[in-house]
Amino acid sequence: MSAPSILIAAGEASGDMHGAALVRALRRRLPGVRLWGLGGPRMSSEGVELLAGLDRLAVMGFAEVARHLPYFFFLMRRLRRELVERRPDLIILIDYPGLNMRLARAARAVGVPVLYYVAPQVWAWKRRRARDLARTADRVAVILPFEPDVLRSAGVRAEFVGHPLMEERARPLGREEFCADLGLDPGRPLLAIFPGSRRQEVSRHLETFAMAATMAAADSDAQTVVAQAAGVDDSQFEPADAPRTRDAWTLLSHARAALIKSGTGTLQAAIAGTPMVVAYRTSAATFALARRLVRVPHVSLVNLIADSEVVPEFLQERADPATLADALRALLRDGPTRSDMLAGLALVRASLAAPGPLTPSERVAEMAAELLQAAASS
Repeated sequence: MSAPSILIAAGEASGDMHGAALVRALRRRLPGVRLWGLGGPRMSSEGVELLAGLDRLAVMGFAEVARHLPYFFFLMRRLRRELVERRPDLIILIDYPGLNMRLARAARAVGVPVLYYVAPQVWAWKRRRARDLARTADRVAVILPFEPDVLRSAGVRAEFVGHPLMEERARPLGREEFCADLGLDPGRPLLAIFPGSRRQEVSRHLETFAMAATMAAADSDAQTVVAQAAGVDDSQFEPADAPRTRDAWTLLSHARAALIKSGTGTLQAAIAGTPMVVAYRTSAATFALARRLVRVPHVSLVNLIADSEVVPEFLQERADPATLADALRALLRDGPTRSDMLAGLALVRASLAAPGPLTPSERVAEMAAELLQAAASS
């Protein structure tokens, strides 16, 4: 079989990270493979030809997406044209269902096999997407342990491959080196804040998170450190007036506790074993729609996997500095709140491990090779 051409599409920072690891696995599995599509700086650094980057793609929230619809309509037209003109041998879609589900239908219409990695969260809302996946995706690789049963009941060929964060965790710097780089005292506890990976999330969360951290740290002599996501301008983080790092894994490995925007970062903290408080704020219009549409008992992925409230969640007006500071104080000191959470996080971490000898990226690359072989044989 000649070197295949694969369209790979991710639209968020987490998808870019998972996509970069998958690209490395694909190159080992399929030497000479040609990769192009949508992604961010990590995928670009691995040699993916990008048609669009995260600066235009990473938009979240009903009201927020509506303002960017003209661009997404333009991008979808271009992708349909590229599918016909370039005719890839396979398309791999990573999360980002608003665009990627449409791209899956477009690929199906021209006879290109579809592998979906990190499935749409049909268990939370838009359950009809499970039926759409069954019609448009040849294989679906899921990363949360409860997802296969939900999807298979709708006819989806779904397989749990383990969570990619389990393989992507970087080896952390030592505490002394990390603190020296940021001008911190290694003998004092660290309190991490993760305001988000999108510009709009940082603008909504940073000031509140920084105020809460300052209030909580006053009682514990903790030092606040801000996790700065790639692709977000330095200027957006200046209001925090605290040291910043892009090394999220090292920060979590040394943090006594963390205040984290709901999302993938909560699973990073769970894997690192860092006690956390979870919060999220969005526009009033988006929140009102979400309350009507989303049908899950928890917002945090950690709590959804555990099927119980392992970590506290604070949304919208409840995510105020004083309330968040109180929750953080309980984690900065020893006691049952902290020890119970650590035990719960250990169970969540164990459930995210890959079920076989391959890492998640290696298994998805194997699935891609299987689809390519099947297409070549048909």
